[in-house]
Order: sequence, then structure tokens, then C-alpha cells
Amino acid sequence: MTHYFFHIRSRTERIEDREGGDFDTLQAALAEARVAAREILAEDVRKGQLDETRLFEIVDDQGELVARMPFSEALT
Repeated sequence: MTHYFFHIRSRTERIEDREGGDFDTLQAALAEARVAAREILAEDVRKGQLDETRLFEIVDDQGELVARMPFSEALT
């Protein structure tokens, strides 16, 4: 099992995930990122403030960037 962190990056800021989560595979972490992105996007729509530049930078427990997932991918 690997511990992954899901940092959020946009055009103007980077929000660091300090807790992260344990996942059996990178694919499982990506699936969780899609769910989280959908929830964040839904909240944004309710507030009327959508930032289409955001993405998750998924980093492993060694600090290596292993994937980037634009929030827009969560919509398909």
C-alpha cells in the first residue's frame, strides 16, 4: 500500500494536502481523485464560482509527482 497526497493546483494557487491517504494502486488513488474533484466542482457550481484551471497533483510518500489529473477529467 502506498500513501498518496492530493495537492490542488490552479493558475493562482497551490493547496497542499497534508494528510493524504493509503491506496493499493495508483489507479485507486486516481479514482478517489475523480470523486473528490466532482465534489469540489459541485460545491463550486452551487457557489457560482467555477475555476476550470484546477488539477490534482498526486504525490507519493517519497515526494515524487506520480500523476496530474485536471478536474475537468472528472466530468467525463
